Amino acid sequence: MSKAERQAQLAARTQSLKAHPNIFVTDFQGLNVQRMTELRRRLRSVGARYVVVKNTLAERALAANRVSGLDQLLAAGTGLVLSVDPLPAAKVVTEFAKEFDRPALKGGVVDGAAVPVAHIQRLGAIPPRDTLLAMVAGTLGAILSTFVGCLEALRTERAQASH
Repeated sequence: MSKAERQAQLAARTQSLKAHPNIFVTDFQGLNVQRMTELRRRLRSVGARYVVVKNTLAERALAANRVSGLDQLLAAGTGLVLSVDPLPAAKVVTEFAKEFDRPALKGGVVDGAAVPVAHIQRLGAIPPRDTLLAMVAGTLGAILSTFVGCLEALRTERAQASH
């Protein structure tokens, strides 16, 4: 590969990282082509990307974007999950890893801060937005029901006191 080609690749990776502030570092070793394609398809469906990169190229692109905390994670076969919204991407990667035991998460960056694997897995465990809204609505309904029950008990008590 010529120097111009390497510089073009570096520029492309730098732009890609700039457009995606959330990065999850994975070890893709053990994934066959079929599963890699399936992982990419699932990530694409939530607006994320999965790219396999050379470690030195990734180090330079991360340094160009002033992203720190990932250099020690770039070893062996490295794949990067790039996303704008970290929740759906984390959900896809953690579910895929549970299903196929690969890719192995190494860590990542969420909104500029380096995060460990456990943080990414917790992000992946957060229920979808619709479920969270239903939980809030259910909680509010329970609170209102309790409040109405208290008012009814107070009304009944006052009615008995006046007789």
